[in-house]
Order: sequence, then C-alpha cells, then structure tokens
Amino acid sequence: MPDIIQLLPDSVANQIAAGEVIQRPASVVKELMENSMDAGSTVITVIVKDAGKTLINVVDNGCGMSETDARLSFERHSTSKIRSADDLFAIQTMGFRGEALASIAAISEVEMQTRRQEDEVGTQIEIKASTLVSHKPVACKQGTSIKIKNLFFNVPARRKFLKADSTELKHIITEFQRIALAHPGTEFSFHHNNTEILHLPPVNIRQRIMHLFGKNINQQLIDLETQTGVANIKGYIGKPGLAKKTSGEQFFFVNNRFMKHPYFHKALQLAYEKILPSGSIPSYFIYFTADPSTIDINIHPTKTEIKFENERAVWQILNASVKQALGKFNIVPSIDFDTQGLIDIPVSDKDGPVRPPDIPVNYNYNPFEEDKAAGKKGRWRNPGKGKYENWEQLYKDFHEAPSSESASPLETESEDGARKGLFDESAWMPALMQLKNRYILTPVKSGLMIIHQKRAHERILFEKYSEAVESGSAIAQQNLYPVTVEMNSADFAIMSELLDDLSNMGFDIRDFGRNTLVVYGSPAGTEKSDPAGVIQNFLHEYKTSGTSLKEGARENLALTLARASAINDRSLSREEMQEIIDKLFACKMPSYSPDGKPVIDILSIDDLDKKFR
Repeated sequence: MPDIIQLLPDSVANQIAAGEVIQRPASVVKELMENSMDAGSTVITVIVKDAGKTLINVVDNGCGMSETDARLSFERHSTSKIRSADDLFAIQTMGFRGEALASIAAISEVEMQTRRQEDEVGTQIEIKASTLVSHKPVACKQGTSIKIKNLFFNVPARRKFLKADSTELKHIITEFQRIALAHPGTEFSFHHNNTEILHLPPVNIRQRIMHLFGKNINQQLIDLETQTGVANIKGYIGKPGLAKKTSGEQFFFVNNRFMKHPYFHKALQLAYEKILPSGSIPSYFIYFTADPSTIDINIHPTKTEIKFENERAVWQILNASVKQALGKFNIVPSIDFDTQGLIDIPVSDKDGPVRPPDIPVNYNYNPFEEDKAAGKKGRWRNPGKGKYENWEQLYKDFHEAPSSESASPLETESEDGARKGLFDESAWMPALMQLKNRYILTPVKSGLMIIHQKRAHERILFEKYSEAVESGSAIAQQNLYPVTVEMNSADFAIMSELLDDLSNMGFDIRDFGRNTLVVYGSPAGTEKSDPAGVIQNFLHEYKTSGTSLKEGARENLALTLARASAINDRSLSREEMQEIIDKLFACKMPSYSPDGKPVIDILSIDDLDKKFR
C-alpha cells in the first residue's frame, strides 16, 4: 500500500492559514493597521472600495522596510517581533505571528510600496495568489502603502459568503474604531468609495470617543479609574440612558490592544443589573494595563481573545470599580472606597497552604423558638382574604374606551361583496377595551376577540411599506420641526446605503454631514412616533436581521421598518383602536404578523362556559 501522507504546497497551506486569519475584508484592515502601528506610524489612512471587496489600501508614515525585509515579509512565519518562545510571554506589539501578509497574499492581488528614511529609493512588490509578479525599486514617500485588490478572487466559495456591502462596511468601521480607540494619539482617516467617512486628529481618549460616536455622548460618560497590584483600570462607562438593545459600544483594551472578554462583560452587566431594563447592554470604553507576563494573547488566530492569569481577581476589581463609579453619580448606592494608593486585592497563592475561612457561628440559635414579639407563629392565615378589598380592583387592568354614539360595530366583507356584522351588536359590554396597554378586546358573536395591537400594527405597516417599495410612490408627510439624529460612524454608513429605499417608503431623510442625519418627513401613520426613536429601532432591527438589499430582500427592509415603526405597549383611545381594527381587516393577511406570529385569537363562548363549570 503506498504512502498517503504528503506535505501541502505552500500556496495551499497559505490559503488554509488565510481561512483562520482573514475571514472578511475587515480582517485585512485590522491586520494592516496593526502592522502600521507596530511600524511607529503617527498618520494612517485607510481607503476601501466596495466595502473592501475591490480595494483595501492602508498608507502609513512608519519606519518602512528595506528591500530584503519587504520581500521576506510575505513569507510565512516571518516576523521582526519574536526571536524565541520566551518572547511570547512579553509581547508588546500588535502583530507577532508573521502570517498575516502571507495569508492575505494567498487570496488576493497585492501591491506594496515601502521606503525607510535612510534610503534614497523605495521598493515595490506585486504578488498574486502567493506568486511573485514583480520586485523593483520605486520612488515613494517614507513609510508603507499596501493595496489589496480583488479579495478572495481565487477562493470563490469564500467570496460568495460575504455579506452585503453595508454589512461588510460596518465590520470594517468596527475594526477601524477599535484601533483608533486604542491609539488616540495617532491621526487616522477613513475613505470609502472616494468619500471621506472619518478624520480623527490626535487627541485624548475622551475626545477620540466623541469624534467616533458623536459629541452628545460626552454628557453620558462616567470616569472610571482604579489602580491595583493585579491590573490598572481606567476609561469610561456609560450612564443608563446610553444603553442600547444591541451591542456596538462595548470596548475592552489591554495594553492598548482590543480584546473580547465575555467573562469581564458579565462583570459589567451585573454592576448595572438593578438599573437597566432586561436586554439592554451598557456602553463602556475600558482600558486595562497589566504585566505582559500575566496575560496570554496567543490563544486565538485573530489575537482578540486574551487570557488573564488572575481572571477572577480582575473580574472582582472591575465589578467593584464600575459600581463605585455609578455610585459617585448617585445612580446606584455608593460603595465606600476610602483607601490611599493601591487597593490590596488578595490573590490566592498556588504554592501556599489553603486555610478554611473563619465563619462566626451562634451555637445558641434555635430556629424553632417561637417569636414572642410576633406571638402568632404557626397560625393559619387565609392567603386570599383581603386580596381585593373592592371588587372593582378586578377590572383595574381594563381601560374602557370612551363611548361614541357615532361608533359602528366592525363589519367584514363576504365573498359576494355583502357587508356582514362581525361583532355582537346586542352585547352589553363596551365595543372596545384595552388590556395591559397591549391587547384590544372586543365581543363578537362567537365569543371574545383578542387582538395583539403591536403585531396588528406591524401587519398594517408591512403591507403599506411593501406596496410603497414596489410602486416607489410613497409621499413623505413633513414633520412640523426637522429632527436631527446623530449616530456613530458604523450606523451612519449603514443608513447612507439605505436612504434611497427609505425615501421610497415615505421618509424624507437627508445627510447633514459628520455622521448626522436630518429627518424632514415621515410616512403617514407614524405621526405620533418619535422619528429619532424610529431610526434607532430600525437600525437595531436591521442589524439583528442581517437584511441584504443586494439579495433582493426589500421585503425584509419593509418588515424591519414595520417593526421599528409599530406602536409599543401604550394606551390607545377608542378612535385609535377602531382605526387599527379597520385597517387590520383591510389587509391581505390580517390573522398573522409579517413574521408569522398570530395577531388575532377568539375565546369562544364554549371556552368561557367551561371555565365556570
């Protein structure tokens, strides 16, 4: 039997490595920007076209490379930052494995120009799918410029799974934000399709946050600073009003490197536990400084998952620090940290003896001793007695709509075009009631009809927006006062891609510049909604649903906008309830919401009778 194990060709090995390191265009931007930072750059420019699928160009003014180093940089595991295995435990640079450029070159067309300060001419190298195309001298500025063209051109299966341009652009901006936040003293600029999206001058951390996420965030930030023998923590956390339903403004850094850390994120969530509604995510920009020998950043190909030696101690320090910061602003009860200098956090010694904790115990305590002060221990008490002192409390959750002599019971149209009454006109109950600001109740001939008001409104708006997209004839109803909506750069990039489609649905939204939109008009039927709130809800729904317009999913866009615009749990007047019912039964599919959830249910007389037997 012949041997079956063989060495892979370098080109195939590089493509496999690229699958781990380069997952999408944003991965290329991250690796190239990190190389620029390691080169000591003070100015970095990122230029992309078609969300990085056509071109990614990163230009810096760093130290540059010699002719030999430039060629060697594209070989696997070539690095200037690691000399021995011991160096892995004292890493101070962003990149160190020496696989990024080799992986990128295996799945794209690369052109690099680089020059050192002491060299009269620079070096230009062109590589296509790991194959050297040209290597020649060139006149260029000091630093390095790398162009990545036609990413994944030779791996069509990978290119096919890339998302819509708006989605890929959001990921690129996210990586850009992470590096820009880690290095506020560096000047950055970002261009997409020949338009400058961001320009960030060298500033302090707080100003960098404002430049990326809008000046209004400044009033919502709380200072955070703690020094301990385990790790130092500084940065900012957001006030409860800054929390959102989706992630996006959560940043951990350690030694100026972005990291993902679900365990530490849980410490933040628990610190906010009593002051945020369920499902809300607090914003934070937190910077750790730790001895490099106490952290491991070599546990994941993207170097974003980092392991701390004393993670539990750091978790407790972080949780306590956040609670202290919130307490200073009277957001939660304050924790008194009356200490000078470092906080002495005890950390377990792996080689030392383990002693049980001293727990005071009252050996004279008798749990069966009767409470003489109460004098009634053990007596049976009727739990239901006094629960409703007034029978009218049974109906406190019903909101009876004001009666109207002109109100007529809802009618439906039969197949032959005749109108027939759906509701029982002889019913003694009011025609419409609202329960818990969530359900509309009305008697019908067969029993009691229950309508989920939010889902009903979603169905109404969905069919309206779907028709508007198909016809492109929706007219915006002008707002009394234009509403300004400021957002972060990633959300602004998404909205810019969708403005034309939103215009077809009846929105009049215009680009005001500097990540700001102005809403001049909204679709009819959303007059009572807050335009800024609708935009934020729309972004939340759009990002979580992963809608892609290029895949012909404008129906998904209509669904997303319907969800964002639909009324939430709130009190409705009788006229509003009647309008929802009338429009609902005029829809093509009134019984189900756009995503297939039930809108209407009828509790029959027989079911009611069974409950009273």
